[in-house]
Amino acid sequence: QVPLVESGGGAVQAGDSLRLSCAASGPTFLHLAAGWFRRTAGGERKFIAAIGYSGSPRYYEESVKGRFTISRDINKNAIYLQMNSLKGDGTAVYYCAAGAPYGSSWYEAGGYNYWGQGTQVTVSS
Repeated sequence: QVPLVESGGGAVQAGDSLRLSCAASGPTFLHLAAGWFRRTAGGERKFIAAIGYSGSPRYYEESVKGRFTISRDINKNAIYLQMNSLKGDGTAVYYCAAGAPYGSSWYEAGGYNYWGQGTQVTVSS
């Protein structure tokens, strides 16, 4: 198991910025790729961004490119999602995930084995 705990969610206005954090426990996380997904009410988890275990490669969902940045701090055993210029459609529960995705599974929930409980982000227009 790789326990993951997200933090940093909250209520913001459209155009604001927010930084999500995901803290992992144990050394296994250092050898795994990690990513962020989000789920709107009644929807499925959708890919936002992913990062390799060494900090590369990095992948982004098309609609967040240029606004969101994923990063990881090996010393802190954590990853982050810096979200700028948030839009109303950004309201969702945001999940941190870890695993060993390859090919197209980098962009799919099924490519990740470990998940956090999620943190709520609410963007008001």
